[in-house]
Amino acid sequence: MSGVPLGRLPIDEQVDALRAILARNELLTEVLARAAKLDLPGWYLTAGCVFQTVWNVVSGRPPAEGIKDYDLFYFNDSDLSWEAENEVIQAGERAFGGLSAVVEIRNEARVHLWYEDRFGVPCEPHTSTEAAIDSFAATTCCVGVRLDEADRWRIYAPHGLADVFNLVVRPNPVLAPRSVYAAKTRRWREQWPELTVLPWPAPVADGG
Repeated sequence: MSGVPLGRLPIDEQVDALRAILARNELLTEVLARAAKLDLPGWYLTAGCVFQTVWNVVSGRPPAEGIKDYDLFYFNDSDLSWEAENEVIQAGERAFGGLSAVVEIRNEARVHLWYEDRFGVPCEPHTSTEAAIDSFAATTCCVGVRLDEADRWRIYAPHGLADVFNLVVRPNPVLAPRSVYAAKTRRWREQWPELTVLPWPAPVADGG
């Protein structure tokens, strides 16, 4: 690519670069292919398995190094019961059997039912999988990929891809509290010390 940093390429070339990088993680592409066969509503493979594959490749590491799980999100608000979600999780265990990857499947329509207990802040019901991805603690995490019916890669990246390619972690203070961002970035820096982690924004003082 003529030596141009990936984050400075035209956006269509950045998308091509992302797909080429992700394709180097054979576990990711196998999870992607098997996920497509599950045909879950509004599904995306997202979060760490995506952006951390990029971090690994651009920093010269093996593509799958340090990736602890593969997050598969879908959205079904017609049945918010745990039983319905668990049926999908069980189907996923059969679909991904034999892979040396932990695939975490979650119905993002149910997040508001457990989020406050886990993270200490309330969560409004998400309206789509994309809305759930929008709420990650860092904008750099907000990338999702899936395959459509014609096996074309579909990429959702509301904040673009430049930060991902540039190893920049930028806070996204729309839902997750500062403590979540701090814990995640501390762990990521241990694995990828090349990261540039931007600070959580200071609270805005009342102007009264």
